[in-house]
Amino acid sequence: MKQRQVTYEREKEYTVQYKEIILPHKFYADFVVFDQIILELKAKEGIANEDMAQAMNYLAVSKCKVALILNFGTGSLQIKRVVLSK
Repeated sequence: MKQRQVTYEREKEYTVQYKEIILPHKFYADFVVFDQIILELKAKEGIANEDMAQAMNYLAVSKCKVALILNFGTGSLQIKRVVLSK
């Protein structure tokens, strides 16, 4: 990404708020690209429902609209696009 001058932040930290209370744990997105896209990297047999739920949680706290889950753990790259609808 640096070679292509893509703006990104690695392991971006987000606080989690529930009903106006800030919870003690935090979320860490693998990458945030252009301050708009959550990029989660995986290396396992497939993209699970838990990965989708994680991406949706990251979207909710980050106020980003799109997340991409990239899984390198199979014979070919798997990509899932997650869009938080309101």
